[in-house]
Amino acid sequence: MNISIYKNIIFLVKMKYYDREIKMKEISIINDISNFGYWFVLKQELMLCYLINFSSTIFESILGIIIAKIISKGIDGFFNIKNVDSNITILFTTITKYIIIIFSIVSSLGKIGIDITFILAIIGITGMIIGLSVQGSLSNLSAGILLVTLKPFKIGEYVDLGSIAGTIINTHIFYTTLRTLDGKIVEIPNGKIISRNIINYSRERFRRNEFIINVGYDSDIDLVIKILRDTIESEERVIQDLGIVIGLSELTPFSLKFIVRCWSDTDDLNIVYWDLMSKIKKQLDKNLISIPYPKIQIDMK
Repeated sequence: MNISIYKNIIFLVKMKYYDREIKMKEISIINDISNFGYWFVLKQELMLCYLINFSSTIFESILGIIIAKIISKGIDGFFNIKNVDSNITILFTTITKYIIIIFSIVSSLGKIGIDITFILAIIGITGMIIGLSVQGSLSNLSAGILLVTLKPFKIGEYVDLGSIAGTIINTHIFYTTLRTLDGKIVEIPNGKIISRNIINYSRERFRRNEFIINVGYDSDIDLVIKILRDTIESEERVIQDLGIVIGLSELTPFSLKFIVRCWSDTDDLNIVYWDLMSKIKKQLDKNLISIPYPKIQIDMK
């Protein structure tokens, strides 16, 4: 009986202690809520400022992405109108889009208190390292963009690129492919092409042929000019309206030097030259006009 009373007393003591502990926790929670409400009231303006800045950061990032897509589509449309190579179009639009997106995101991070100086420094150092490692490729890339944009030559045109001449097969991002007259395929880095003179033999519809004719000093000058003019005018592939120039240009130690200039279609230039040289030789022989050539005289004693 005494043990039962003792247990009840212990149980009542424990219940009282638990009730007190629960009330203390409730009071602590109420105090915490009260303190948070008080802090929120005091920091309401600061919280609102942070919320506005965070919303502004998200908005600017989304706006940057939208602007990047619009600009890249505009560049793509412009390059398509100019018939720029599709590989260069894709590369240029992609680089432009991601540059705009990165800078819009980085610039917007400053509004939420993030120091963008360090981020910009990292981006700058990374870009410099990448640029140095692919310096040659970037040079060829920029040269390829200039070649495709400015179009100093097109596919199928015959050009002289300084160290090599041939017909253009294709212009890629980093190199240009051409075929030489003897059937060799040559690939030249665009950086080397853009730094040299480019001679395009196919761009103009008409080109001028020049003949150098040497005759003996005993030849009749007027007769020689007449023979040359009649021969040139009889050639149907010569463009008569563009003019024919025939004249005695030099008195060399061994001959009279005549220059003949006439125009023809670019595609017929070489054939016209070969045919006219043959006709001129035959007409000079027919009129007994000699063409001097070097002679060696040996006296035997």
